Amino acid sequence: MREKVLVIGAGIGGLCTALMLAPSGREIVMIERDGPLDTSDPDELFRNWKRNGVAHLRQSHAFLARLRVIMKEEHPALIDQLLANGVRELPFDIWLTEQQEEGYQPEPEDEDLTMITSRRTTLEMTMRRYVETLPNVRLQCGFRVERLLTRKGEDGILQVYGVQGMRDGVETELHADIVVDASGKGGRGIKQLIDEGAIINEESESAGILYFTRHYRLLPGQEEPDRRSNPPASGDLGYLKFGVFPGDNGNFSITLAVPEVELELRQAIVDPEIFHAITLMLPGLFPWTNANRSEPTGKVIGMGDLVSRWRDMVVDRKPAVHGYFALGDTLVRTNPLFGRGCSFAAVSAQSLRKVLDTHSKPTERAIAFHEAIKTELRPFYLNQRQQDRAAIKEARRALTPGARAKLRTRLTKSFIKDGIEIAIRSDTKLLREALRGFHMLEHPDAWLRRPRNLGGVLYYWARGKRRNAAAYRPEPGPEREAMLRSLQIDHQADINRIASEMARAA
Repeated sequence: MREKVLVIGAGIGGLCTALMLAPSGREIVMIERDGPLDTSDPDELFRNWKRNGVAHLRQSHAFLARLRVIMKEEHPALIDQLLANGVRELPFDIWLTEQQEEGYQPEPEDEDLTMITSRRTTLEMTMRRYVETLPNVRLQCGFRVERLLTRKGEDGILQVYGVQGMRDGVETELHADIVVDASGKGGRGIKQLIDEGAIINEESESAGILYFTRHYRLLPGQEEPDRRSNPPASGDLGYLKFGVFPGDNGNFSITLAVPEVELELRQAIVDPEIFHAITLMLPGLFPWTNANRSEPTGKVIGMGDLVSRWRDMVVDRKPAVHGYFALGDTLVRTNPLFGRGCSFAAVSAQSLRKVLDTHSKPTERAIAFHEAIKTELRPFYLNQRQQDRAAIKEARRALTPGARAKLRTRLTKSFIKDGIEIAIRSDTKLLREALRGFHMLEHPDAWLRRPRNLGGVLYYWARGKRRNAAAYRPEPGPEREAMLRSLQIDHQADINRIASEMARAA
């Protein structure tokens, strides 16, 4: 008798689970709290799709090469459908500088460094339409899960055997051999299990940043700016990070990210006029958002509550629960700066299938999945958390009069800015190696542990700024005080607040 798998949530995590498990022949039942798709038109869908369970649905999204590689290996027809709906492929060579382009020779592995990009609604709609065609997958919309169905096993470990919830106003129970929780950060399943005595370790801390996104559409007859003849369309000013996210069907979005400590700026930036004015002051964004090129298509959408969170469902090789697997934001969350969330979900779903196909006993399955997640995702989680901690300190230090970073911090910053960044903008082989980590095709630090690569970075670092001058990016934008003064925002208010906090602490 084939196993029945119940998947909570039909977002990216749930859809990836169905994509990975469907070829195994298992019966897959997906339940989703929000309603069904009402249209296949990408623009109408973006305007009207109500996804209360996915608060970040209309934030900027870019999907790393790891996600595309998995899709291409497992469901190549899905890639074709994505492209047919306007989803874009951005190949490796978009990263090349003009200097690198001159001697660029494509390598076979460059294909695996292609990322895909679109509005999240377009990607999710296409994935759902595809999943609905799979013969052993059923989707039930309008099902709100109230609680997991659990019982104690003979070994004392909780066993999850289904869910209880409401569908069309009727209380309903669904039973299954395996429950996959892809309900996202708002899911309540983990809390219930902890309340019932499951030993689940959790670590969590703020990412220290907020995101603000606005969508734009190219005007008739206009094309996207040439990336190589214009300043970089992404950058970091310390008090502000920014980026362009090419979308589907003539759309794109701009995201501005502000440290939590910058209260005045993040309160002002929700004003569409201020948001747009900022884009026009940034050399890398002006070619995209000026009135001759495009027009905004909506309001500014904020996203907060950004935390790094890691949950261990196995502690000291003892599973917290049997028959239940959490993935996606339910299990691991990071700052979405590098767009790893969707790839995290796909990698987790692929790992789950391998575990279920290899092991049959509940304890073996729980431990094997836990180890797979640690191997595949933990390095990227720690990498992002380390960067967040450094950014939080830097943002606060910038608002503290007289503050100066420690020598080690200054050396680390120089190694990154004057060594790594210059090396990958000069040496195409080093760029290729670095992007494998960025795109989650290998450990994020693996490339720099190889002697040849580290030697190359040290070479460029030792050359000094004068000899490397051609490889430096142009200044990404104005200094903080100049930007805030231009926007008529009090540039001194947060500095005074930090000083007052320090005085009280002293």
